[in-house]
Amino acid sequence: MSRRGTAEKRTAKSDPIFRNRLVNMVVNRIMKDEKKSLAYQILYRAVKKIQQKTETNPLLVLRQAIRRVTPNIGVKTRRNKKGSTRKVSIEIGSKQGRALAIRWLLEASQKRPGRNMAFKLSSELVDAAKGSGDAIRKNEATHRMAETNRALAHFR
Repeated sequence: MSRRGTAEKRTAKSDPIFRNRLVNMVVNRIMKDEKKSLAYQILYRAVKKIQQKTETNPLLVLRQAIRRVTPNIGVKTRRNKKGSTRKVSIEIGSKQGRALAIRWLLEASQKRPGRNMAFKLSSELVDAAKGSGDAIRKNEATHRMAETNRALAHFR
């Protein structure tokens, strides 16, 4: 058991244009090699493309995409006394689920064929908001795996 105290929970800062914490979380996930201004450029271009495609508020599309992709149950590998490993279904909290959803959306958009990251990200967000796309498939696969391993939930 740790002798140190628990770490303080820090609130996420909001981005300068939309004043939204969720946008800042996505930007921090996009960011590579500490190039935050480039990550902001990618996201803001994607938001502009979403605005042109759907003619609705792009922040609503972003929120809806993340809400649809967010898992509420997942699997974790557990080892029993005999040494064999099992996948056990566990519930996922809201913060961890949101982080997973953002990660899955960005991975799916990076795999997409296309011109640039802003175009691919906007396409993936619009698809996820509609209920299709690679990130939605990943969420469904995780739920399916958790459902099949639900019988092993007592090993938690």
